Amino acid sequence: MAAGAGAKQGLLAGRASLFPGLRRRVSPPGVRVQGAATGARADSRAHQQYCLTLVRSRDYDGFLSSLLLPKEARRSSLALRAFNVELAQVKDSISQKTIGLMRMQFWKTAIEDIFRDDPPNQPISAELWRAVRTHSLTKRWLLRTIGEREKDLDDRAYRNLQELEAYAENTQSSLVYLLLECLGVKDVHADHAASHIGKAHGIVTCLRATPYHSSRRKVYLPMDICMLHGVSQEDFIRSRRDQNIRDVTYDIASQAYVHLQHVGPGPRSETVQVHAVKQSRFTQ
Repeated sequence: MAAGAGAKQGLLAGRASLFPGLRRRVSPPGVRVQGAATGARADSRAHQQYCLTLVRSRDYDGFLSSLLLPKEARRSSLALRAFNVELAQVKDSISQKTIGLMRMQFWKTAIEDIFRDDPPNQPISAELWRAVRTHSLTKRWLLRTIGEREKDLDDRAYRNLQELEAYAENTQSSLVYLLLECLGVKDVHADHAASHIGKAHGIVTCLRATPYHSSRRKVYLPMDICMLHGVSQEDFIRSRRDQNIRDVTYDIASQAYVHLQHVGPGPRSETVQVHAVKQSRFTQ
């Protein structure tokens, strides 16, 4: 009998340890509130650390850039960049487009819930909710980023340079707009600069990712530039280093450089050279 009672007590204790929410503790109301607040702070720190770790491991440039921001904007910047990383890695982590569409739909719903003050219990969502409440971020930029990433799940090369620029505007520029809001900057000239910076960043990112994509037998560089120089996708997949490959790279990089020239002045000779190259190569 005693053995049966002991076994029963052990079973109940095991259940209580598995389901701590079932353990009712009788304590003064103030103590319970303090415990809840401590748990909330612990969760907040964990969410913050999750975003920081994700950005540091997958977007190190963005991580370093965030460290340069004022303290009050740094945490929100990491949340936005973690959100950007989360969306960007969907395409490379799925085997079927349907799965990617489901994940994008999750984030569309999550953004709507965040702006209703009911974020999902997920680290990036929680940090985004904090950023939205702290800086009154614009929902349109977040949803535009998701929409463009969703269209990019089609997994095809950009048809022309303008299509790549549109993708960069809707993703990278949207991120910069949100970062400006975190800094409290509301200025039409700053928005103009952010648009060009985002496009330049998106174009350069596409170039930088070409060796990785080629190793997976995928090429996303604009087809019109490749056709102009007689370069096929197979040439990139085989990691060829012919002059026409370099010409494709130069033309695409030159367009990113032109966007930077719209942001701020640079060496006049280089600007003239880039425009001359563009005129000769894109109008043939």
